[in-house]
Amino acid sequence: MRFSSDLERQLTGYGLTTAHILYRIPDFESVLQTYVWQDYDLAPDFPEMQKFLNYWQANLDGPLHSVRYTHQLLIGPSEWRRVEGEFKLH
Repeated sequence: MRFSSDLERQLTGYGLTTAHILYRIPDFESVLQTYVWQDYDLAPDFPEMQKFLNYWQANLDGPLHSVRYTHQLLIGPSEWRRVEGEFKLH
């Protein structure tokens, strides 16, 4: 049985990375446009996001203004707590 590549990535430590990118429109430098990028990536170096941003700077006309990102591991230890009692209604 073959697992999906996304599941394999998560099992090897990849987490979901979302980047909120602000860039300047080439013809109107004072106007900022937004772009949202999302992919599985490895923290703390973020090689996939770095590859995307390097591609952007090398091949696209809109210069980057800022990049905000968040990263979340989707597969990890489960969060649970022990229940000491139980209340029954009706």
